[in-house]
Amino acid sequence: MTDLSLYSVQAILILDGSGNRVYANYYRPPHEPEEQLSTLSQSVKKQKEFEKQLFNKTHKQDSEILIFEDHLVLYKEYLDVTLYLIGSIEENEMVLQLAFSAFKDSLDLILNSGIDKKNIQEHYDMVLLAIDETIDHGVILETDPAAIASRVTKPPVNEPQITLDLDKGLLGAWGFAKSRLQERLQQGI
Repeated sequence: MTDLSLYSVQAILILDGSGNRVYANYYRPPHEPEEQLSTLSQSVKKQKEFEKQLFNKTHKQDSEILIFEDHLVLYKEYLDVTLYLIGSIEENEMVLQLAFSAFKDSLDLILNSGIDKKNIQEHYDMVLLAIDETIDHGVILETDPAAIASRVTKPPVNEPQITLDLDKGLLGAWGFAKSRLQERLQQGI
């Protein structure tokens, strides 16, 4: 098995049907020297110009991968949004495809009613978590869509739910704290 942490992504984009930004994150890979920084990470104005040109190039096209301005671009167009993963032209395109498929498929699992702009905006928090579970600072972390979706949708189970009835006042709070302390002391013995 290859070490996925060696592979990096330059950007993840979600553009609407007009080419406007729904989400954009440009990464500066931690192992890339300063002098080799991509032009994408320079300014928001250049990023938006790049996004417009990219959208115009990919809108209503049949392919899902292309080389655009010395970047390897993987994309999938849906009804009113397009998902993009942008990597360096030197990156392994199979690994980038694996990461992109994981991202797309995890969104399919998370967004039950399909991938569209409205659904992405309604579940924006889960979309961002899915991106963060797949890619961190440009480094590919996970390529299993089921694992990504389960981490995003599953609430944490480590912490027990503690409820405190504030209507009981200070004496109730004291009794609650005392009982919790006794439970912890008994568990430690």
